[in-house]
Amino acid sequence: MKPETVVIPIRKIHETAVIHPGARIGKDVEIGPYAVIGENVLIGDGVQVGAHVVIDGWTSIGKNSVIFPSASIGSEPQDLKFRGEKSYVFIGENTKVREFATINRATGEGEETRVGSNCLLMAYTHVAHNCVIGNNVVMSAAAMLAGHVVVEDRAVIGGQAGVHQFVKIGRNAMVGATSKVVQDVPPFVIVDGHPAKVVGLNNVGIARSGIGDIARRNLKKAYKILYRSGVSLPQAIAVMEQELESCEEVEQFLRFLRNAERGICRGRRDDGE
Repeated sequence: MKPETVVIPIRKIHETAVIHPGARIGKDVEIGPYAVIGENVLIGDGVQVGAHVVIDGWTSIGKNSVIFPSASIGSEPQDLKFRGEKSYVFIGENTKVREFATINRATGEGEETRVGSNCLLMAYTHVAHNCVIGNNVVMSAAAMLAGHVVVEDRAVIGGQAGVHQFVKIGRNAMVGATSKVVQDVPPFVIVDGHPAKVVGLNNVGIARSGIGDIARRNLKKAYKILYRSGVSLPQAIAVMEQELESCEEVEQFLRFLRNAERGICRGRRDDGE
């Protein structure tokens, strides 16, 4: 009888890296000099971990993601309510976390901070406790999310923008650089300023997402009803329900508006600007 073949994972781990014996490391993983990997960390196949990276806590990194030098992932939340409970960070596949970015684990027993797949978190970005980031999200350099922020798929957050805790940023929305975001940002719009105001539809982001002509026309109508008609939010929702053709994008737009707990960013024309 032939002996059973043993497949040994291929790893490129620098001799100075500090990896807890309890950490689970996938195949074809690269770990650079002086990186520190904690006991409860799971690193998927093909992940690249740069020099001086620290990954701690109950953290899972999806396949083929790249963590650049000096990033910190899974450390305790910067939250006075935290009492040492077991909480998590999950990062999807093919996501890039650039230099000196920080992603904190959640506050609350069993709670999680989550970053989706195919995201780009540029240098010095911060994702606080209990944040949920969708897929294909871009955070430009030094953009910061406070606790419990939700960012939906394909949103773009400009450099040095600050997002208040519990704010939601909708699908395909864009936040201008250095903006201060204190209310929810509806899907498909652009916001900018201090505090952030809606300045238009994110036409470039909509086009790049492959959204069809019918949906695009309906989104333009929805935008005009919400930001140019002068009616209240409940009235705008009622008008949209009556006048717009039903499609996935319109339904998502309406669903977001119905569930905006902090209120939504208003347009510049709404206050006479």
